[in-house]
Amino acid sequence: MIGLIVVSAFVSCYIGLMRDPQPHRIPVAVTGARLAGQVQEALGDSVDVHRAASASAAHDALLHRDVVAVLRTGPHAEGLALDTAGANGLSTTAAVTRLVTGYAHGAGRHLTVSDTVPLDRYDARGLAGFYLSFGVTLSGFALAQSVVGLANLLHLRHRFTLMAAFAAASGLVAAAIAGPVLGAVPAPYLPLAFVLALLAAAAAFTTKMLATYFGPLGIPVATLLLLTVGNSTSGATIGTDLLPRGARILSELMPPGAAVRAIGDISYFQGSHVLAPLATLVLWAAGSAILLALRTSGQTTPAPTPPQPAPVPHVSDEDRPAPVPHPYSYSYPYSYSYGEDRPVPDRGTAGAAVTVWSGGDTGRFTPDPGPARHHA
Repeated sequence: MIGLIVVSAFVSCYIGLMRDPQPHRIPVAVTGARLAGQVQEALGDSVDVHRAASASAAHDALLHRDVVAVLRTGPHAEGLALDTAGANGLSTTAAVTRLVTGYAHGAGRHLTVSDTVPLDRYDARGLAGFYLSFGVTLSGFALAQSVVGLANLLHLRHRFTLMAAFAAASGLVAAAIAGPVLGAVPAPYLPLAFVLALLAAAAAFTTKMLATYFGPLGIPVATLLLLTVGNSTSGATIGTDLLPRGARILSELMPPGAAVRAIGDISYFQGSHVLAPLATLVLWAAGSAILLALRTSGQTTPAPTPPQPAPVPHVSDEDRPAPVPHPYSYSYPYSYSYGEDRPVPDRGTAGAAVTVWSGGDTGRFTPDPGPARHHA
């Protein structure tokens, strides 16, 4: 049942959200009060028109990710110009371009489209941030699964240290590969590594916390929460402005969505809106760590029980077998030693003698020559 739930949720989220995306209040800056009113009336709730006082103010809003496009009057009075930011994602850019093109066609005006903030040349589809976030989330999830099995071997502070050190290492490695090595994410290295380290910590501590509170069901719950719902609503494959309302809310609250927005902000928009995504990641990581510490500190580990000897079965005198004398047993005591000091043969009464055995350090015994042995 758990496996069927996971596969159903995964397919439903990823394919269902991409099946029929609809634009909802996409922020567009429009210069000129008359043009802004006409666009708002023609496009309705599909766009959220921001009236810009000037073309420079509208352009500044586009560079700081306050809007995803700018519509202004073109060089000729009868024409229109649309400036987009391809770094917001292909789905969002395509949706706003299609809406404005339809408006221009209906108004009988020529439209010129230009991409003011294009994607990096090695990220033509705009999916590098999504795969980067997905990989780091998956690594934190996998580490937490391993740490769950070490609960009886490592102290809580050692497990915390392990997950924190791994989160830092994961952020540094992933940022180095996506940035300097492959050149697909143009963000500064250290800020990018910091964002990814917070994402890895959020994924690891959240998964470990859920496994601690829910037991065997914790890992499937983390799978649904982080890898399925979190990544599918992150806004990379389908822009958040095209998601249903519930998915948009989840995108803002989940760690993968926060990481994707933070990566885009520091890569293309000078980190203009990076504080809110960072706060989301910190809250997930720190909150899960605190809940985990509270739950673990409230549990006492029982003292180990020393091993008990196996019970010896009682044998009655009637069942006890009669002793059988060994054919070479002696009736007088004897002694033996290791080393060079050989004891004198111990002689008993009536002239009986015993053989005294001695040996070296190797433990090999040789009979000590002495008087002839006599059977008892």
